[in-house]
Formats: sequence, C-alpha cells, structure tokens
Amino acid sequence: MKNKSKSVKKRYDQIAKSAIYSLGFIGVIILVMIITYVVMTGASLVSWDMLTGDSQDINTNVSLTVGPGNYVAEIELDDNIYYSEAWGIGFVNSTNREGHHIVEIAYIHSESPFLNALDKNNVDEEGNPVVLSLKENTAIQTAIFNNFELFAFYTDGAESMRDVFDQATQVDDATVQIVGGGIRGSLITTLWMIVITLILAIPIGVSTAIYFNEFAKKSRFTDIIRSLVDMLTGVPSIIYGLLGAAVFVPLLNTSGLTAGGSILSGALTMAVVLLPTIIKNTEEALKVIPNELRQGSLALGANQTQTIFKVILPNATPGILTGVLLGIGRIMGESAALIFAVGAVLKDTVMLTERSSTLAVHIWVIMGGEAPNFELASAIAIIMLIVVFLINIVVKIFARQLQKNMNWS
Repeated sequence: MKNKSKSVKKRYDQIAKSAIYSLGFIGVIILVMIITYVVMTGASLVSWDMLTGDSQDINTNVSLTVGPGNYVAEIELDDNIYYSEAWGIGFVNSTNREGHHIVEIAYIHSESPFLNALDKNNVDEEGNPVVLSLKENTAIQTAIFNNFELFAFYTDGAESMRDVFDQATQVDDATVQIVGGGIRGSLITTLWMIVITLILAIPIGVSTAIYFNEFAKKSRFTDIIRSLVDMLTGVPSIIYGLLGAAVFVPLLNTSGLTAGGSILSGALTMAVVLLPTIIKNTEEALKVIPNELRQGSLALGANQTQTIFKVILPNATPGILTGVLLGIGRIMGESAALIFAVGAVLKDTVMLTERSSTLAVHIWVIMGGEAPNFELASAIAIIMLIVVFLINIVVKIFARQLQKNMNWS
C-alpha cells in the first residue's frame, strides 16, 4: 500500500510539474511574440530624428535665394532615386500613411541650397522669413520656377519632378510637407511627469510607511488604514483620472497657475496613484530589518529618529527602490488617468502649466481614428521598453552596492 501511495504521489507530482512547465512556457512564448511583433513593426522608425523631431506635420511654402549649382552626389544612390545635380536633391516615388502617392526627398547634398530654404509663411521677430532646412522624407507637392513660367507636380512622379528641376534657374515657390512622427514633446512630458511625481510621492509614501512600522501602535485604526491602502492599489486608474479632473485641475485653475489640464495636475494625480505602492513596498522593506539593529542603535545612545534615518532607512533602501522602480513603470505606462488629468494633446513645446501627452497617451492618440499608426506606436513602445530596462539596471546596480555595505544577512 505504501509503495502504491508513493507511486500515486509521484505521478501527481509529475503531472503538476508538467502543468507548471507548460503554462510557464506558454507565458514566455506569448511575451516573446509580443516583443518580436513590436520590434519588427517599429524598429525601422527608431532613430535620433524620431526622439528629437516634431510630432506634427509641417505644411508650408519655401523659396530659394540662390540659383542652381553643381552638386555631385556624395554617396551612391539607388536606381529609384532621381537626383538633380543642379540643386543637390534627389526624389523618390512613395506613399503616405493613408496610402496615397507622393514624391519625397530621398537624398539631400550636404551643400544643397534646400538646407537653407526660406519659409514663406513664417517670419522671425524682425519680420524676415524663417530659414527652414528640408530633410529626407519631406514630401514635395508642387514647385514653381523661373518667375512662374515653369511648374512641377507630384502627380507626374519623381522622375518628372527631377527633370523640371534640372531645367529651372530659379525656385520661386515649393509646397512641402515635412513629415512629423517625432516624440520629443511626449518624451520630455514623460520625464517631467516621472520627476515631479516621485518628488511628491516618495516623501509622503516613505513617511507614511515609517509611521505604520516604527511609530504606530497596533490597533483597529491602523488596521483599517492599512486595509484602505491595500484597497487603493486595486482601484482602476480611470477613477484616479476622475479624481484629477474633479479635484486637482480645478484646484490649480483656481490658483491661477493653469487654465485646464496640465502636467502639474497629472503629476498630482499620479502621486496619489503611486502612494499605495510606495507605502506597501517601504513597509515591507522596513519589516525585514532585524530588530537587533534597532536595539543596538538605541543601546549606543541614539534616539528613535536617529535610528530610523541613520540605521533603518539606509538598510531598507533597496526595498524602497523596488517600489520606486514599480512607480516609474506605472507612470510611463499610465494613460487612462492622464487623459483626464493632463489631456491628450500632442505638443512639441512642453510647459508644466499646459496640456500635453506622455508616451503612453501618445500611443493612445495615434492608435485612435480610422487609420491607426501601428509602426509609430510600436516604435514608441520600443523606446519605453528601453527606458524602463535602463532604469531597472541602474536601480539594481545601486541596490546591489548598498547591499554590499550591509553587515547583516
């Protein structure tokens, strides 16, 4: 009977292990598939220009003050690029995001006059036309040359566009569209959101955890507060967004700092979102500190405050950093709460007192409507994953260095 019982237990153990391994393998495969799709879809768009570029398309008209020259291509160009040596610019047939035919700039010579074109629709403070540097992927719709005697249209294709440019001696007007897709504004907004939120949430959260673990006596009141903190961790983020829209936005508007949603109201909202996480992680980190350290510090003449700030907190820092790391990930990935508290406005100029969009909200904006931009959304997702990965590494290294200085195990 004993052998039979052992055989049954062994069989159940093998079944349980097989189930665990299978489910774990499925989970890993799903994660790998998601990351693979994101990388394959958006990797081609990830570039320095994407990080620093404008999010909005620029439609304007430009002109040149200089005539043609002789700009031999500095690199070997593909056969589908039609290059004008007279103006140092190469064209290619392409399609826009909506699938419509366009003619784009595929190559610009380093000395091409189009790098110093004059924007006819915008002027500086002195009333002079703004200098606009055209770049690759800029779409050219029409061009007028030689005192309005020669014309080129994108509907005729890139080769025809090149031929007309070669005949021109003067560029009077060119209608161009500088394609956006940059995330500079959203990236800056996200960084501001992280910094301000942590400045607000960390002192309050850590202080609350210290009170619970070091000062508060065990009572029904503290048990209720702890239960409320636990409950707040499960509140849907959209509820926090309503809190931000109903409380923080009007509060800042009344003070005269803002005139609607802003980065400040978003940071206040996210600080409330992060408080339960920081409180729980800090409290757990304080609980694992041996009481011998507290007693030893007090025995040496330190008071309770000195013991907390010079002995307990330094040793609990790795655990606290874990909560901070989770908070940073929550800030970067949050969208529902921030849509209400900050807004969903893609802007390239970021002001703390104005509406803007974080990277997660940026994805939400470009994925809306009838033509979702999967490529740009995936590229932004890659940037977010890289940032979180780098922050994770920095926090882990810092925590490991702190643990090396601990003399308890």
